[in-house]
Amino acid sequence: MTNSVKSKQAEHYHAVAASPGIAIGEVYLLDRQRVSVVEYDISDEQISVEIDIFHAAVEKSRQQLRDIQQQLSHHTQSEHFYIIDTQLMILDDEMLLRGTTGFIQEKQINASAALKRVLKQFKKTFECIEDEYLRERGSDIELVGERILRNIRGKNQQQIQNLDRKSIVVAHDLSPADTLQMDKEQVIGFVTDLGGRTSHTAILARSLGLPAVVGLETITSTVSTGMAIIIDGSHGEVILNPDPATLQEYLEKKRRYEFYQQHLQTFCALPACTADGVKVTLQANIELPDEADIALKNGATGIGLLRTEFMYMARSTPPSEQDQFEGYKALVEKIHPSPVTIRTLDVGGDKFVQDLSLQDEANPAMGLRSIRLSLHEKHLFRIQLRAILRASAYGRVRLLFPMISGVAEVRACRKILAEVMDELRKEHVAFDENLPVGIMIETPSAVFLADLLAREVDFFSVGTNDLIQYCLAVDRSNEHVAYLYDPCHPAILRALKTISDAARQAGISASICGEMAAEPMYSLVLLAMGYTDMSMNSCGLSRVKKIMRQWHSADGHALLEQILSRSTATQIAADLRQTVLRHFPDDMQEWEI
Repeated sequence: MTNSVKSKQAEHYHAVAASPGIAIGEVYLLDRQRVSVVEYDISDEQISVEIDIFHAAVEKSRQQLRDIQQQLSHHTQSEHFYIIDTQLMILDDEMLLRGTTGFIQEKQINASAALKRVLKQFKKTFECIEDEYLRERGSDIELVGERILRNIRGKNQQQIQNLDRKSIVVAHDLSPADTLQMDKEQVIGFVTDLGGRTSHTAILARSLGLPAVVGLETITSTVSTGMAIIIDGSHGEVILNPDPATLQEYLEKKRRYEFYQQHLQTFCALPACTADGVKVTLQANIELPDEADIALKNGATGIGLLRTEFMYMARSTPPSEQDQFEGYKALVEKIHPSPVTIRTLDVGGDKFVQDLSLQDEANPAMGLRSIRLSLHEKHLFRIQLRAILRASAYGRVRLLFPMISGVAEVRACRKILAEVMDELRKEHVAFDENLPVGIMIETPSAVFLADLLAREVDFFSVGTNDLIQYCLAVDRSNEHVAYLYDPCHPAILRALKTISDAARQAGISASICGEMAAEPMYSLVLLAMGYTDMSMNSCGLSRVKKIMRQWHSADGHALLEQILSRSTATQIAADLRQTVLRHFPDDMQEWEI
């Protein structure tokens, strides 16, 4: 929710901190007002005319996107072509095409209004998706729909590739095409009305190292090009018309932030280990294959979690085996000789993969989702397994099954995996016969059964985000109960200790791949529990490494013993905070910039 507090000279806004860093400059307003649509009835004779208008607008949109690809063909960001490809695929979507022409024919309404109705249906569907990342994919369809609407109405597609001065781009939303075309030398930050931490704007801003604040709702109605603006992407702050004192304050913050980031860069190439020599493996979580570059740049020694959902989104049918294989192979080869942990499809039954035709569920978080969906839709599961196995012939791949709740599920997965392996052998297709197989521990049942599950797999990967959510029975996106989502809750720490102990006793590895790993205050505790493998967003790697290299494992054991004796999350948080203030006073100051 956006909050605004107006002072005499400056306007302060707070929204979603999408990409860290501070930018100070002028606004460039991408004034792309939504196309207003008036619905009106048409005659029988006009039906074919309106359908032709719609198809012509779709074709024009398709050509515009192809032109962008052509313009970018020699561009350094050409690895982002998949984003344009995604928008082109949306233009071929049967629901979009048939839905719109169907409304024109059945309701006898104009093309713009018919398309608008279809876009509302898409929006409603995506808003019901629980997973934040997948929910944000609805914005891709909305952006494509807006492009078609503009072409129906004959409006120009405003471009932003010719900025003549350094600017902070403010827009209602930024399409992937916008972000790919803009001059990276001139753009120093993003601010948008829409979007969340997993929107394309946020993901690309982080990959480009640009500060961004998103989800400001109506900021575009407040600003104009040339207006002075400050954005703090670390804390979601936007300040318009800053007064001299505020400007000076943020100039100092920016200087300190940049100095600290430069300082952190010196740790990227250094080994990850504690001051007394305990080796730590730090890897990256990525959503998109091209994020691998930023992960390597930040010192990741592998991909600890590749979320494969992106390949499935916004398609009328799931991706083919070959499509998936090529994507996995490219990533595996890029990361080689470091490993890539590929998680199988982890989505709910929200119909976003349209071919599944699943029924709506009253409580999708507890329903047919994640590995349950894969075991229900075995043909899709087998296709993905074949693609992953084939990619394993080109580097080090680890296979990860999400949301396992019991031994029977693991055995069901491994049975199908064994069948797929046998198929490939008979076809003389190469793959890694010793492919490590792991499971995500993120449900209470998996915690209770950790000792039994450890006998079935080669490694554990703990998804702390969902583990906290399911253990505490709290939806962190629900503003009424989000305060209950607390990594310091004694139950969570005891669960994490149980998992680590079970893995160690079984002789398998256990890694952390949730957000806790990226927070140095928690990573010290996790290390003391025995989690020497951690995977996190790339931005957090160097910071965690720096802290680890100053930390003595003996201090961690004492800290762990202390906090496990506490009864409340408040007491534990206080202990952790005092510890980091005592050991890392300078770093703590910078974390709170």
